[in-house]
Amino acid sequence: MPTPPALRWADLPGRRVGVWGLGVEGHAAVRRLESLGVEPTLVDDHPPAGGLGGRPVLAIGDGGLEALAACEVVVKTPGISRYRPEVAALEREGVAVVGGLAMWLEEAPRERVLCVTGTKGKSTTSAVAGHLVERLGHRVLVAGNIGRPPYDPEAPDDVDWWVVEVSSYQAADVTSSPPVVAVTSLHPDHLTWHRGDAETYYADKLRLCSRPGADLTVANGDDPLLRAHADLLGPRVEWVTAPGGPVDDWTAGLGLLGVHNHRNALIARAGLVALGVPGAEDDAALARAAEGFEHLDSRLQPVATVDGVLFVDDGLSTNVLPTLAALAAFPGRRVALIVGGQDRGIDYGPLAEGVAGRDAPTLVAVTDSEAGPRIRAALAGGAGGAEVVACPDLEAATRRAFAWARPDGVVLLSPAAPSFDRYRDYRDRARAFRAAVEAVRAGTGRQRR
Repeated sequence: MPTPPALRWADLPGRRVGVWGLGVEGHAAVRRLESLGVEPTLVDDHPPAGGLGGRPVLAIGDGGLEALAACEVVVKTPGISRYRPEVAALEREGVAVVGGLAMWLEEAPRERVLCVTGTKGKSTTSAVAGHLVERLGHRVLVAGNIGRPPYDPEAPDDVDWWVVEVSSYQAADVTSSPPVVAVTSLHPDHLTWHRGDAETYYADKLRLCSRPGADLTVANGDDPLLRAHADLLGPRVEWVTAPGGPVDDWTAGLGLLGVHNHRNALIARAGLVALGVPGAEDDAALARAAEGFEHLDSRLQPVATVDGVLFVDDGLSTNVLPTLAALAAFPGRRVALIVGGQDRGIDYGPLAEGVAGRDAPTLVAVTDSEAGPRIRAALAGGAGGAEVVACPDLEAATRRAFAWARPDGVVLLSPAAPSFDRYRDYRDRARAFRAAVEAVRAGTGRQRR
């Protein structure tokens, strides 16, 4: 893939600029351009009815591509694959196709920026890093994939440090790296965006580690795929591994579930130390700072305990890797795992192996969904002694899981698939899960009466 040109937002005034894609980042790009006095051409794959703020938005297939070809620079939203033929067509016409985050990194004070990437774990790591910086007494903006784009004029810029979560989509566009990058994990994901090829995904995901300016990558040392791709991790690597025994250090105050999340916290701390954040090297100061951390939604988030059964929402585990990590968060405990969702063609064999390798009773409730048949097939071929049941929907799966998990087990929604086959997004699925838990609670109350 050709390297995009190294442009800054400050380079755009006076140029013909288009914005392609009007999601969260697209809207932020429009605001940034307007603040620079640039009136962009607006294009979207599916234009909103009525345009944007009274301005027309062209469809990419109905005059939009031609309009973008008349621009000098096109700011592409991350969700639009850099490998789409329309991108190649624009570049052949001499149009610079760039990402908003990439342009921000070109002009940001990168020595005060921690970028966090990885297939899974990057949101928790970013949130922990931001929480620690703030509680250590510094001004911080947690931005990027986890929050507001850092280049949005509505985002604060009077801060001391930036923690930026970077997706593979965003990383593929970057032209410069900050000196310190944290990488939490590596596993095949989003392959359709990355030409359907895992190695292309790995190269794009890790591109942030080796662009000009890169120095140190703080990486998950327990991840064999990351170890195997160490050549993509830049000039220097600091490997961080999970605690070997019970956690009894400064991370305990974060209240995180799972050894992998404690490792994520250690990765966050190592990144802050490498940046030179005052206080990050002090265990006692970090232990005080850790207090009050708020769990991120749908990431091993405890929902309720009903009749001794703990319900946990891990709905953002949309791949096998984080689902296995979620299972590992409850060693020796009965777990009823709820899986299923949109089918992205990933291999569910490792899920079956992980379920079979558990040292405690396991039920897998597979919801009727796009990925359901392939998940059931994989589990039928090698889930060991685990019980596998098919359920028509999430509510039925929650009821079945609760009945099996009583009196002291865990009902874990960790679907190993995205939500989009039945739900608007993960938040919609989380609401459905919470409603199902409340229905279980109400039913239990009626049984008691």
